[in-house]
Amino acid sequence: MTALAFLIPAALGLGLIGLAAFLWALRSGQFEDLDGAAERILYDDERPRRDRDAA
Repeated sequence: MTALAFLIPAALGLGLIGLAAFLWALRSGQFEDLDGAAERILYDDERPRRDRDAA
């Protein structure tokens, strides 16, 4: 029973930390452009990189 007195506040604290991290990411714009990274891989670079040509 004493373990629950430790585990319940620990679980609530970790949940609040996770919620705070999600809200921070939401406010800092981490989820603004979800399709940009997925589409960016489809486009070729403007000019070839020199380190690829040397290999």
